[in-house]
Amino acid sequence: MKRSLLVLLILISLYMPAVSEGQAPRRRRVAPTPAAAPAPARLPEAKLVNRVLANGLEVIILEDHSVPLITIELAVKNGSYTEPPELNGLSHLYEHMFFKANRAVANKEDYLKTIGQLGIAYNGSTREEVVNYYFTTTSPNLRTAMQFMKDSARYPLFDQNEFERERQVVIGEIDRNESNPFYYLTKEMNERLFFKYPSRKNPLGDRQTVSAATTTMMRLIQGRYYVPNNSTLVVTGDVAPEDVFRFAQEFYADWPRREKDPFVEFPLVDHPPLSKSEGSVITQPIENVILNIGWHGPSIGKDDAATYAADVFSFILRQPNSRFQRTLVDSGLVTGVDIGYYTQRNVGPINIIAQTTPEKAHAAIKAIYDEVQHFNDKDYYTDEQLESAKALLEADDLYSREKLSEYAHTLSFWWASTGLDYFRGYLGRLRATSRAEISRYVTTYIQGKPHVGLVLLSPGAQEQLKITPQELVGPVE
Repeated sequence: MKRSLLVLLILISLYMPAVSEGQAPRRRRVAPTPAAAPAPARLPEAKLVNRVLANGLEVIILEDHSVPLITIELAVKNGSYTEPPELNGLSHLYEHMFFKANRAVANKEDYLKTIGQLGIAYNGSTREEVVNYYFTTTSPNLRTAMQFMKDSARYPLFDQNEFERERQVVIGEIDRNESNPFYYLTKEMNERLFFKYPSRKNPLGDRQTVSAATTTMMRLIQGRYYVPNNSTLVVTGDVAPEDVFRFAQEFYADWPRREKDPFVEFPLVDHPPLSKSEGSVITQPIENVILNIGWHGPSIGKDDAATYAADVFSFILRQPNSRFQRTLVDSGLVTGVDIGYYTQRNVGPINIIAQTTPEKAHAAIKAIYDEVQHFNDKDYYTDEQLESAKALLEADDLYSREKLSEYAHTLSFWWASTGLDYFRGYLGRLRATSRAEISRYVTTYIQGKPHVGLVLLSPGAQEQLKITPQELVGPVE
């Protein structure tokens, strides 16, 4: 589940892993509720229809005729998890080149003119485990938009002049991130938590790698990952599934599949576990104090049960009536605190992040670790809070379908990182999550496990407080 602490995330969203033109949700955002909600009648699952073409391209459809709008999204299993240091940032740069000249539209001006005539809104984003592109337009443009997406995906020209411009745009994004003090908190966390392969958790990319990139390298990315048996086409809104399948067959059936699965030929790395806990102090010109504690969490495909428990437990602790919030926020020790698990196939991190003042920093650090030590207490949360969290998480899925243009991004994220079967069973597994499963999750991944403790504060505050790395890892287990 994605972090949801409003103030901190407004700041942190400036440098978090979803980069470039679009910001698709990693996990659904859920606003805390002030009181335990009664369990409603079970909400309907999203009625997805899917079909896999002979070349391996999966087509996923969520039909809704409430407004005459459609979103067509192409998602590719690509991103920083495919990138050793020498390729770090190329997935991001490729995303910038996607909406450029192709075989059908020979220059950027004609491309933008055609999009304007169709009334199409377009965008994309790059994450650790997925890169996605989408068009949103009116339903009569379904066929044209699907064809437009096909030309962009299959026949990019990689014009050298456009490439030079977009390379500078990406470098500009790196510049902006590096000018934000909060960037250094995430950078430090990733480099310590994923110490052996930090580039695999950095979708923004490396300045030197992007600066040295060539159009030949774009063709390399295209040949490895932009193939039908590594992609999905998600279509949501005012469509008839049979029309979508017919157009998909017309435009995409002759897209040659890659003979060898890219993840067989270029396997993902295994992030080694932390051998010990580590702390670090980061000084930047900020007024308050930000605390961040990170653990290795479960991976999809290796421990799916723990991912459901992680979502439910995180949501219990987010609620204002939870012991976690009462102890830390209501006491005045912190101005805000959140805990979250980020679902990933290749090691999803668990994070606690809190904001406090210099005067209360030492006490806040101690109090947070005290709470962690009590996570497995039988009375840490009530049965009512457990059921309320499940109901609210379930309701959020329904609310998020209100804007299908954004829900398409959610579908493509789940398809890439977890697979459609996981997504289809998500609500049912949430309902079935037990105290025993939450306890196993806490024991397996949090309590007594090596972790990274960070603090971000001003140089002046650190001179006064003298927070030590040892303090930031908490008591020795």
